[in-house]
Amino acid sequence: MNTQSHNFSVVNKILLLGFQRFENLTLLIFFLLLLIYCVTICGNLLIIAVVSSSRSLHSPMYFFLTQLSFSDILLSTTILPNMLRVVLNEGSYLSVTGCLIQFYFFAGSVALECLFLTVMSYDRYQAICNPLHYVSVIDLKFCIKVVLLFWFIVFLLVLIFSVSFSYLDFCGPNVIDHFFCDLDPILQLSCSDTFLIKMEDIILVIPLAITPFTIIIVFYVYIITTIVKIPTVTGRKKTFSTCSSHLTVVSVFYLSLSIIYLFPSEGIVKKILSLFYTILTPLLNPMIYSLSNRDVKRAIKKMMTIKNLVLVKC
Repeated sequence: MNTQSHNFSVVNKILLLGFQRFENLTLLIFFLLLLIYCVTICGNLLIIAVVSSSRSLHSPMYFFLTQLSFSDILLSTTILPNMLRVVLNEGSYLSVTGCLIQFYFFAGSVALECLFLTVMSYDRYQAICNPLHYVSVIDLKFCIKVVLLFWFIVFLLVLIFSVSFSYLDFCGPNVIDHFFCDLDPILQLSCSDTFLIKMEDIILVIPLAITPFTIIIVFYVYIITTIVKIPTVTGRKKTFSTCSSHLTVVSVFYLSLSIIYLFPSEGIVKKILSLFYTILTPLLNPMIYSLSNRDVKRAIKKMMTIKNLVLVKC
C-alpha cells in the first residue's frame, strides 16, 4: 500500500480469503472445483456444438439456449479460475483493478442469464399459447436483434459501473472474506461515499433481475393455464415437456439468487449460498437440458453415432 498526502493508505491489492476454515480439505476442494469447472465448460460447449450441428435443433429456443451456454461459460470463467488460486494458496491477493474487472464480468454474466431466461420463457409462451403466430413472431431477425440488444445492455451496465467505480478511493482494510469480488464486499473497502453506486445498483437490478423474473412468472401463468385446458393427459404431458427443462433452470437460478440477496448472510453461509448461482447453476444447466430434453438427447446420440462411424472409417 502506498501512503498519500491525504493521510490515508491507498489499497492496491485485495486479499480474498476463500475457504480458510477448511484448510485441511484444501486439495480436495481444489480438485472438486477443478472438476466442476472442466465439466461446466465441456457441458456448455457440448450444448453449443450439438445445437449448431443438428438441423432439428435450429429453432429459436435452442438458439437462445446456446446464448445461455455462452453466458454460463463466461460466469464460470470469471469466478472459478481465480477461485482455484485462492483455494490452493489458502487466500490470494488480487489487484483492485482485477477485483473490479471480475465484478464487471460477474455482474454482466448474471444479467445475461436473467435476460436470456426471460426471452426463452417468451419463446415457450408464444409456442404454447399462440402456436399459429409463432413462426411470424419468433423469427431469425427477432432472435438476432434480441441477442444484440442484450449484449449491448450488458456492455452499458459494465460501462456505468466502470465510470462510477473510477471515482472511488480504497483506503483499507484490504481483506474480503469471500471467494470472489462481489459488490457489497468491494464497497465496504471504500472510504468514498458509495451512495450513488448503491442507488445505481438498485436501479439496474429492477430492470435486469426483478422485472425479468416477474415477466417469467406471468408467462408461465399463461402457459400453465393453456396446458391445463388441453383435453388429454398425453397432450398435457407432451406440451409441458417442451418447457420443463427451462422451468427447472429458472427455478434453480432464481431460487439461489433470491436467497442470497433477499436474506443476506455472512461468513461461510454466504459463501455456500453464493456457490449455487455462481458455480452450480452453470454446471447444472447443460445437464438439465441434455438429460430431460428428448430433442437434445436424440441430437447428442446422433452426433456421437456419426463421430464413431468416422473413427471406424479412419
